[in-house]
Amino acid sequence: MQEIIGQLLDYLRGIWRNRWYALVCAWIICLIGWVVVYRMPDQYQASARVFVDTQSVLRPLLQGLAVTVNPDAQIGLMTRTLLSRPNLEKIARNADLDIRAQDNEALDDLLNGLQKRIGLASAGRENLYTITFTDRDPQVAKKVVQAVVTVFVENLLGETRQDTDTAQRFLEKQIAEYEGRLTEAENRLKEFRIKNVGMMPSEGETYYTRLQQAGTDLDNVKLELNQAESRRNSLLMQIGGEEPTFGIGPQPGIAGPAGPAGDPSLPIDGRIQSLEQKLDELLLKYTERHPDVGILKQTIADLRQQREQELEQYRASMAASAAASAASSGAGLGFGPVGVDANPVYQQLKVALAQEEANVASLQARLAEYEKRYKELQDQVNTIPQVEAALAALNRDYDINRKKYDELVARRESARLSQEAEQTNQDIRFRIIDPPRVPLDPTGPNRPVLISGVLVGGLGVGGGIAFLLAQLLPTFDSRRSLLHATQIPVFGSVSAVLSPSAARRQRWMLLGYLALGSGLLVLYGGLLVVETMGFKLPV
Repeated sequence: MQEIIGQLLDYLRGIWRNRWYALVCAWIICLIGWVVVYRMPDQYQASARVFVDTQSVLRPLLQGLAVTVNPDAQIGLMTRTLLSRPNLEKIARNADLDIRAQDNEALDDLLNGLQKRIGLASAGRENLYTITFTDRDPQVAKKVVQAVVTVFVENLLGETRQDTDTAQRFLEKQIAEYEGRLTEAENRLKEFRIKNVGMMPSEGETYYTRLQQAGTDLDNVKLELNQAESRRNSLLMQIGGEEPTFGIGPQPGIAGPAGPAGDPSLPIDGRIQSLEQKLDELLLKYTERHPDVGILKQTIADLRQQREQELEQYRASMAASAAASAASSGAGLGFGPVGVDANPVYQQLKVALAQEEANVASLQARLAEYEKRYKELQDQVNTIPQVEAALAALNRDYDINRKKYDELVARRESARLSQEAEQTNQDIRFRIIDPPRVPLDPTGPNRPVLISGVLVGGLGVGGGIAFLLAQLLPTFDSRRSLLHATQIPVFGSVSAVLSPSAARRQRWMLLGYLALGSGLLVLYGGLLVVETMGFKLPV
């Protein structure tokens, strides 16, 4: 420790020996530095504060109806890209700085200077930003800050609207493309249906479903035909055991009460009425060209023809009864010709037989039609499934295109609604808290700090020069340093005794040194006072 202290004392004594060099160097550096500081031009910093409000009332109302964009993310992106080259070019044009650039190199220097001097910082609150710019001309600084605010606002709103317009143009293009696809698919589907008009599947039915249904219908018709034939054979056996006529004198016959046209009501009328009701029900489901409708119409026509025949028989019977009655009255109480009356049971059996015959004929026609359909379906076992598969493929392509088309139309409506919401300026609102302004007094350079720095630098450089001279021209100031340098024992030392004149001269030199050093400090203090008071020094 003693060694270190001793070494430091040797360094200080060496610097003190060369103190005049240090002081002169400090004076030179300080004078030059202070002149340079006062010749530096004044700088004016213009500033503005902008608040971006992203808490819109429309956003929760449009949730799920319109395209939602995170405005905070947009603002963050804009603040990071504000000082990009295109934006700097806009700022330079808006502030009329581009006229200073004579060529591309000068323009690059101008843009680089703007990028370094424009400041954008958060003011400590969310979405509250401070924009600053420093220049020697206060009006230029104000113009630049105003241009930065304008570009910041325009870019944030313009990028959103430009993105919306681009999205709408893309959607319109895709909608037109899918609309063309839908038209082509519809035309292909129409041509396919026309080409395979007789082999198209019914709604929700495949070929095998239709084949199974045809087989079921065929079996049902066969069963009904067997039942009808059994009833017909039974009626034939019953008719064979009945006598067609019996009794003497007029009988009421088979007729019931007279109908609206004067004709009697026959049992076959109920059958005709039932079939007409069934025909009406079929016409509600099918057209007149349906096979079942045609068969039913033919059956009704046959029954009506049979009814006419029975009416003729009834009229003939009534005429015979009337003639017999007249002959009996003409002969008094004697026996005349015997009247032959129709057997009503026999007539009812004949009517029932005629109905069953008509029913059998109808079922046979239906059976032939169903057999024809079933055979046609069996013959088309290799054709119809292919047609159905092709139709399913066409429908699948059409459904996919239709689904995409509907989705794109819905997205277009969402984009349109978003654009209209943006045009109301309610999603992102800007408020300029502090408009661009320039202080009356210059904000730079900070001359007190620079003056102090120059003083510290001058003293440091002077002390460094004195230390360097002490190292280059070493002097032994103590026995310890001599012993350390020569490794020779030192037995003693002789102190210098100054004469009165030499001592007086040394005291004057010390006073001059102190006065010169104090003058440097007094000059430094005077400069600080002048700068603090705001006086301008002619430099």
